[in-house]
Amino acid sequence: MSEITEDGGDPTLKPIFDKQREIFGDLLNPTKVMAHCPPILKAAQQLGQAIGQSGHLPKGMLPLIYLRVASINGCPF
Repeated sequence: MSEITEDGGDPTLKPIFDKQREIFGDLLNPTKVMAHCPPILKAAQQLGQAIGQSGHLPKGMLPLIYLRVASINGCPF
């Protein structure tokens, strides 16, 4: 399955793609794959936001978790 790197004018993909490019400089690999089904990508993004906003993790812990997961997966982050 090919990766999707352009939003093609899709109203669900565009804001997600724009934000990731702003924050990370490019799209994250899972985003490129989940973009084949924009509703799933949007739900995954919302889940990530909910985890950060839940208050169950100490402030500043989430970036460390992302870094550790990236390291375990061999991804430069």
